[in-house]
Amino acid sequence: MRFIGSVIEKLQRHPKRVVFPEGAEPRIIQAARQYYSLRLGAPILLGNRTAIKDCANRLHVPLDGVRILDPKDSDEIQLFEKVLYDIRKSKGMTRGEAAKKILNPAYFGAMMAATNRADSIVSGASEEAESLLRALFQVVNLVPHRKTASSCMILELENASFGDNGVLFMADCGVIPDPTDIQLAHIAVSTAELALNLLGKSPRVAMLAFSTLSQSSSPTIQKVKKATQLARELASEMGLDADFDGELQLDSAIVPSIAETKAPESPVAGKANVLIFPDLNSGNIASKLVQHIGRSNAYGQIILGLNRAAADVSRGSSSHDILGVAAVTGLLSNQLTSLYPEALKLSTSNLNDE
Repeated sequence: MRFIGSVIEKLQRHPKRVVFPEGAEPRIIQAARQYYSLRLGAPILLGNRTAIKDCANRLHVPLDGVRILDPKDSDEIQLFEKVLYDIRKSKGMTRGEAAKKILNPAYFGAMMAATNRADSIVSGASEEAESLLRALFQVVNLVPHRKTASSCMILELENASFGDNGVLFMADCGVIPDPTDIQLAHIAVSTAELALNLLGKSPRVAMLAFSTLSQSSSPTIQKVKKATQLARELASEMGLDADFDGELQLDSAIVPSIAETKAPESPVAGKANVLIFPDLNSGNIASKLVQHIGRSNAYGQIILGLNRAAADVSRGSSSHDILGVAAVTGLLSNQLTSLYPEALKLSTSNLNDE
């Protein structure tokens, strides 16, 4: 709770509205109530009112302070349908398809975020990951100058000697299967932005691979090396205070004694708090290993690179995990407002094609 406690304290100063498309899911109801009780903002549950209230009653969870909204009864359903159709008609979507899709809580919630009727969206507890991601990528823009969306897991370890007082940011663990060097650089910068916002100090970003500062001609190593340089250049252009180094093996990145041998002059080795993986396989596997074998608190997937704050949680998440993720997305919303004020304007240009 060291890390998430600080996140909660920060969000209490600037409360945010979070929408939960899976309104009748017990863990979501519990997290929404906690969100309100902790004065983090206004939680919005989407779904059938009767089903949500019945579930809350069974759980003995009061719903005062929690807004319940059934998409099919919303006054904004026709507006959202039109906006979705206007956005996707060039991709072949018909008005009838738009009318059907917008009744899906994931699409309705994504549209609430896109039109500033909610500050962030959290889903995934009872649905396949693709459900929310597809909706988000169809209606929400990338932030300016970002080449890709990605995702980040935040792990809070029992051993505080790793990362930043036990906190590690890992990416990409849920979106891009095999990123290019350019995508990998943007993943690194997006994650560093989040780490800086949440930790309040310069992130140390390790671009991971199977060797450390080698002369290998392996395509993977060359990709990571090029991505490292591109990330440095992009961060410099943005004025982002962060250190990037790679390629680094995991032990070189987080174990000081090994870093002294393998990369003694690196500004990152041995003290990395942001770990960027070369592909989705390694990132997803590593984050789950740390979470379950290391018995760490895990908060994610936090979706990065979009101009709206969002998270796609694991189906195995507890209500505490979901609360933590919702709090993180609230702070991410504040970050987006500060760094990209134009993100407050709904735009139908430069949308993801997926």
